[in-house]
Amino acid sequence: MLETPANGSRPRASPRTAPPPKTRVTTGRPGGLGTFGGVFTPSLLTILGVIMYLRFGWVVGNVGLLGTLVIVTLSTLITFLTALSIAAIATDQRVRTGGAYYMISRSLGIETGGAVGIPLFLAQALSVALYTVGFAESVVGAFPGADARTVGVITTIAVALLALISARVAIRSQYIIMGAIALSLISLVLGSPLDPASAGAVNVGPGGGTGPLGPEAIEAARQPFWVVFAVFFPAVTGIMAGVNMSGDLAEPNKSIPRGTFAAIGVGYLIYMGLPLLLAARADEASLLLDPLVMRRISLWGDAILLGVWGATLSSAVGSILGAPRVLQALARDGVLPRRLRWLGKGSGADDTPRAGTIVTLVLALGAVWVGDLNLIAPVLTMFFLTTYGVLNVAAGVERFLGSPSFRPQFQVPWALSLLGAVGCIAVMLLINPLATGAAAVVVGGVFIWLERQGLEATFGDVRRGVWMSLTRTGLLRIRSDSDPRNWRPHFLVLSGAPTRRWPLIELADAFTQSRGLLTVATVVPLDAVSAQRREAQEQSIREYLGKRGVQGLVRVVPAPDPFAGAERLVEYYGLGALSPNTVLLGDTARTELRDRYCTMIERFHEARRNIVIVRDAEDRGFGDRQRVDIWWGGLQGNGALLLILGYLLSSSLAWRGADVRMITVVPNEEAKESTLRHLHEVVAATRTGVRPVVEVSHGRSFDQVLHEVSRDSDLVLMGLQAPETRGDVDYRSYIETMRERTSDLPTTLFVLAGEEIVFREVLLRGE
Repeated sequence: MLETPANGSRPRASPRTAPPPKTRVTTGRPGGLGTFGGVFTPSLLTILGVIMYLRFGWVVGNVGLLGTLVIVTLSTLITFLTALSIAAIATDQRVRTGGAYYMISRSLGIETGGAVGIPLFLAQALSVALYTVGFAESVVGAFPGADARTVGVITTIAVALLALISARVAIRSQYIIMGAIALSLISLVLGSPLDPASAGAVNVGPGGGTGPLGPEAIEAARQPFWVVFAVFFPAVTGIMAGVNMSGDLAEPNKSIPRGTFAAIGVGYLIYMGLPLLLAARADEASLLLDPLVMRRISLWGDAILLGVWGATLSSAVGSILGAPRVLQALARDGVLPRRLRWLGKGSGADDTPRAGTIVTLVLALGAVWVGDLNLIAPVLTMFFLTTYGVLNVAAGVERFLGSPSFRPQFQVPWALSLLGAVGCIAVMLLINPLATGAAAVVVGGVFIWLERQGLEATFGDVRRGVWMSLTRTGLLRIRSDSDPRNWRPHFLVLSGAPTRRWPLIELADAFTQSRGLLTVATVVPLDAVSAQRREAQEQSIREYLGKRGVQGLVRVVPAPDPFAGAERLVEYYGLGALSPNTVLLGDTARTELRDRYCTMIERFHEARRNIVIVRDAEDRGFGDRQRVDIWWGGLQGNGALLLILGYLLSSSLAWRGADVRMITVVPNEEAKESTLRHLHEVVAATRTGVRPVVEVSHGRSFDQVLHEVSRDSDLVLMGLQAPETRGDVDYRSYIETMRERTSDLPTTLFVLAGEEIVFREVLLRGE
């Protein structure tokens, strides 16, 4: 079977500790918050917030009743699809502190979670400013003498202090706020249309005084459909308020889906009903330019002020409870720089992130100082849509892969989750393509930065499942029969202990670099090592390869003796078309093992494997890696494979720029010119880039020419005859002769082509 790559993607779990299995614990924090108080209340109060009271009339005035209903439905649909994905993830795993960040990081990996979690924290922090700025705007509308910035700053500090006291106290305070909102909505329903005398005028003070509106002011207030959508969308992002409180819930996997769906449903009904009242009771000018138009059409206008203040404050509280908890989770997972890890600390029995709350407060105060509601809302929309999109991708991919570990109690078809992701991306592009690109750059930049940090997590994620699915699909589609056009070098290195025979691995890595698979194998005594010990050895070898930048698979095989183990490995190791096609091994200096060694070579050849034997010149190694000599006798037999290996070597990083010579010996000068012309034609046809060299023997033996020409080279490649071609001659004697003939040469590779493939066709594709 195939092994885990030693390098290529960092392990997602601690190298000596297996990742803990997913659990389906229905109990969370003992005595924690319930569905109504922990999810439904904060979610609904964040939905029924500042946008509803201060911008809903503006939405209706800009796009009309039908356009408003479309915006509400489209926004809620995206939120609902995301809620389905959240429900699936929440009922599959214990959702801890961090909410959306926690879900994404445990599904798509810590880098993806961090890339979304950091912008999500910023969005939550800016949400505090959105709501307190809305509160300040409503206060100034009721009391024109008040200063908006001062009110906003004081309010932001007040909600932060409330969050610092206790999440439970903050949640309880929202029940009073919910009563105020309910009172305001009842007052609005029981209200009446604007007096015709005041139509077309704006409320300018607490006494109900009005001022005239000109056509220029009305026209200047108009905005395109997608700009209006961007301003409205934060009104339906309240589902994050409940999700972000996941660490404080008693039963998060039950409370999150139930509370979230209930809040979405109630919010949708209210948002679909309010435009009917607004369109029927107020004129276009008042809707466009009077943020407190609801106050003028209610039975008791001041109830709307209570609702506005309650909604904005409750939403601000919900955001300032959620943002620090996302920051806390980021710090605890090591996503933030080391000097910021103190942000992961919690205080008291509720694990209140007080340090994170102070950081959130500072960011929110900066945004409050800007004080532009219409500027802050679209920024939040982009970040929330990004988070929603990634949440949908996480749930969709988990479901699509069909991993046995993903068993949510709330089943959602993967197509719905991916539809939600597509909807998020489409809406982002329609709102502002430039801002969408900027959001992608921010998320991508954070992802790349986190990748470079070399984070290791003690939890698994879906990425391994993605690769497993792709590998399965690829293996089933790759034909098992030989295909010269798509031949790849898949090397099996019989290295023994890598530290002792590193040149073998180094050479095989040069041949396979970014082109084929490399497996490093060692045979251990059958009874001397336990299964756990073998696994530890494999892990140790993986780490050793990874530190040296070698990407490869690792296999440790128990066997009665090294030769039997190697033969069994070559015969059975591999999967489909990805079985190793080339065996690379070292020579043996022990004469008592030569017979068994040569028998093993014959077995490898019978198994249709190419063989590369490395006779290492220990005193020279690979020299300067500047010259490679291929002693060539034509494209037939081993010749084509020799040229392929020479090309692979010269195009590797370690041997790049080396002078690869294709050397042929002729008896006299008359044969030299025609032979050299033929070699140039072969090189041009094969596009290997080797340099043809023709040596004239002048009566010298081949061995003399060989030693004179290649004595200063760094690597020599020569072909081996196949065992069946030796007739009655003992194959051991032949191997002994080849060793003696090359004993004084630099490191030499003996190459024997055994694979059922015409290597000539690999070289001359299309010729």
